[in-house]
Amino acid sequence: MVSTRAGAPAGSVQTAPRPPAAPRPAAHWLETAEDEGSGQIVLAFDDNRIASQLFGHYGQNLALIERRLEIVAEQRGNHVTLEGPREACEQARHVLETLYARLKKGGELLPGDVEGVLREAAAQGLLFEFDAATKKQSFDEIQLRRRPVRARTAAQDAYIRALKRQTLVFGVGPAGTGKTWLAVAYAVHLLERRVVDRLILSRPAVEAGERLGFLPGDMKEKVDPYLRPIYDALHDLMDRAFVERAMTSGEIEIAPLAFMRGRTLANACVILDEAQNTTSMQMKMFLTRLGENSHMIITGDPSQIDLPPGQTSGLAEAVGLLGDVEGVEVCHFNAADVVRHELVGRIVAAYDSKDAAARAAAPAGNGAPRR
Repeated sequence: MVSTRAGAPAGSVQTAPRPPAAPRPAAHWLETAEDEGSGQIVLAFDDNRIASQLFGHYGQNLALIERRLEIVAEQRGNHVTLEGPREACEQARHVLETLYARLKKGGELLPGDVEGVLREAAAQGLLFEFDAATKKQSFDEIQLRRRPVRARTAAQDAYIRALKRQTLVFGVGPAGTGKTWLAVAYAVHLLERRVVDRLILSRPAVEAGERLGFLPGDMKEKVDPYLRPIYDALHDLMDRAFVERAMTSGEIEIAPLAFMRGRTLANACVILDEAQNTTSMQMKMFLTRLGENSHMIITGDPSQIDLPPGQTSGLAEAVGLLGDVEGVEVCHFNAADVVRHELVGRIVAAYDSKDAAARAAAPAGNGAPRR
């Protein structure tokens, strides 16, 4: 890719190739007469097909960058002119160059990737990727055979780093923050590299007050609806045929929490999802299943508890008891980390405000109402 910037004399243009491994070239900036501190950067991309992917269908990716950074991004062919405050234009340049580099390496541009790189730059205060002078680098990622899975927020970055260094990790926060998806991605990473022999993925089946014994069908038919999010994550991260073979052979096991009792889970990566719906005894039972050469990941949202009134959530208790224990790390997410549709983050924040007001006005209880 070539970066072309307006020079000091009006109307002149300086163009220089940007070596892939070299430091960033000096920024040649043209300040507009109308607004001191504003100006423009022109980017030219050398592959029209990849540039089209970068800009998005009907320019939707450029439109998102415009909204987030409050600049104007005007596209003509494989060129983009960025106009606005200097810092915002430099940040837009970073986002476009980072995503273009990923596409040139054969990567995919998935929904949320533009938002992820925008958040990455904002959270770390970076206007460019790894720089030898600053010793800073971009968000961490998990390497999988199908594709790398990259953090999109600072909280996700901290979560991935915790997964790589700790034996037991709690991911606590609202829906849509990537807690379960990243946990499954890391488990798949361990299985693909034969660090562990199997994956064990579990959830407590208590949603909406239903109990397994009262549901129709055999055991698989009873538990499948509760475990569907885990199936979806596996099929997104691995070849579907491999997932089915691994489940048949026992390399991947998906089961309700009740099936964990009496077992020692060695040489495995074990994930407990929706852990806010465990009781104190269930959580203790699950934690003590940990065997040699195993990793355990526990995820949940304390604001979505389905336990009977007055019953303590095992997740909340475990986080309070084990947060300072060696080998354990607790990672917290909030509404700002929601990586679904941008409206979801605002919806979660609105409900969080309502729940906070309700807790302030009422005696301490089991948690906020299910929403």
